[in-house]
Amino acid sequence: MNGELLFLVPTTIEAWGDWFRENGLVITGVIAALVVLRYVVQRVVSRVIRSAALRAARTRAEDPEVVKRRVDTLLATLGWLFNIFLALLGAVIVLDQLGVQVSALVAGVGVAGLAVGLAAQTLIKDVINGLFILVEGQYAVGDVVRVAGVSGQVVEITPRRTVLRDLDGNVHIIPNSAITVATNMTSGFSRVNLNVLVAYEEDLSRVIQVINEECERLAADRADDFLSTPAVVRVDRLAEDGVELKVVGDVKAFKQWELMGELRRRVKERFDREGIEIPYRHEVQVLPRPRPPQPGASGGAAGAETSPRN
Repeated sequence: MNGELLFLVPTTIEAWGDWFRENGLVITGVIAALVVLRYVVQRVVSRVIRSAALRAARTRAEDPEVVKRRVDTLLATLGWLFNIFLALLGAVIVLDQLGVQVSALVAGVGVAGLAVGLAAQTLIKDVINGLFILVEGQYAVGDVVRVAGVSGQVVEITPRRTVLRDLDGNVHIIPNSAITVATNMTSGFSRVNLNVLVAYEEDLSRVIQVINEECERLAADRADDFLSTPAVVRVDRLAEDGVELKVVGDVKAFKQWELMGELRRRVKERFDREGIEIPYRHEVQVLPRPRPPQPGASGGAAGAETSPRN
């Protein structure tokens, strides 16, 4: 069939047989080889990257589960890019086998691609920024982050976009080119960081001792979640309503919000037992006093009613 038109479809069984003998076996072999290549490369690359990431995680004392999520996200993106590369490679080989002038086709596609590229600069920026996010491990699926003014848990990362779900359940789709600063709140470990407000009349040494005792009890009860025992580190502020004490301690990623809530509950209950006051605003409503009657005014009125007429 050399020299025939590419899209000339055989009309007889004999013609189909000739086409298959001349091109079909080669095309089938190419497709099979690309599928095998994809499988082998995927297995090898996956094993190498996972092994390297786990070794780095042990060196930096990172949570293996967090590292696993980051690696899964990176491998998914690399697999997506490798599939596109294999599809283009297979198309070029098949077209060349069918007698199409690939060089002329590539030149034509290149001109069209240049025009499309100029019109899709934002898309290109999305992809480039997305690749940097994934390769550098800035965040991964499952992390809680703040990007482009939005906070939430990462539910999807592609070379073009990052998808977050916030605490209200809202889904935010953010182009990667819009991400200039990324704050990862669950990278490696997290931190209990809260302020406790007490009245100015309280003995600060006693208050600090009480808070530290509750921190130690919570750390003992939840030993698997703490990396260091929280403690009062300083008087953080002399506020209008009272004295603010700063409490800080390191915990496993994702545990900081739950543990801060539990610590607040325990400190409040202990303060109630110890008689330590947490100041809050009191509103006192003062009602205006009724004005007493004026004797002269009532007497004058009565006199006016009973005075005789002249």
